[in-house]
Amino acid sequence: MKPKNNHSIARSFLAHFLLILLAFMCLFFFYILIVNSSRSHAELQKGFSALPSGSFAKNFSAVANDGTFPMLNGIVNSIIVSGLCAAICTYFSALTAYGLYVYDFKLKKIAFTMIMAILVMPTQVTALGFLRLITNMGMYDSLLPLILPSVASPAVFYFMYSYLKSNLPISLVEAARIDGSGEFKTFNRIVIPIMKPAIAVQAIFTFVGAWNNYFVPALIIQSKNKMTVPILVATLRGADYMSFDMGKVYMMITVAIVPIIVVYLFLSKFIIAGVTLGGVKE
Repeated sequence: MKPKNNHSIARSFLAHFLLILLAFMCLFFFYILIVNSSRSHAELQKGFSALPSGSFAKNFSAVANDGTFPMLNGIVNSIIVSGLCAAICTYFSALTAYGLYVYDFKLKKIAFTMIMAILVMPTQVTALGFLRLITNMGMYDSLLPLILPSVASPAVFYFMYSYLKSNLPISLVEAARIDGSGEFKTFNRIVIPIMKPAIAVQAIFTFVGAWNNYFVPALIIQSKNKMTVPILVATLRGADYMSFDMGKVYMMITVAIVPIIVVYLFLSKFIIAGVTLGGVKE
């Protein structure tokens, strides 16, 4: 028994060491970002430093009070776009996945194949047609074109569909129908609670993807008060070299990741609850 115990201790030590190392590697870059946001442009030019400096408040004030750089508007715009994209995308993708999973109809396989075919089509291929469409619809230089296309997301749909196949028995839906529950009532009150872990995961990914999206907003948004965070950060980075302040750039990036961390911390409890539920399910 003793060699077996020693072997278990060694495996446990190795596992904990690897986990600590991976956690350090993930968090180290956040730490360096915070450190750099506390340093001035002159200090940053001197090279790497693992210790924070005293310019954090100065950099934050420089970004917040810059009349040519609407940081607050950019963060609010990004929160609106990313939040609505996450909500719309996850709900309607789950609804579509539920419809294709529960109902049997003649074109079911064709519909599934078409949705998967759209998945492999890059955004850049349809960018010019999309730009012309929203211009003709009078939605150019507005946030609506950044939100409405999130209704259709093949990748999120496929994830939801796979989750339903492994976690939602058809008998549960049929029992709800026998009890007189309508289809939308069944979906909203029975299926949605079962899909909370999947919705939480995809909400995080969709929120982060919409938050970091630069290509589409750069094509559509022209007014500074409607710009999102990635465009504003690019604006700072592309400033004139003589007036360029690296401390402001790091500060803006630091501020920009705060909402993402908040969203992750809020939704991660649903992921953990779903994993726990799946572990004890018979």
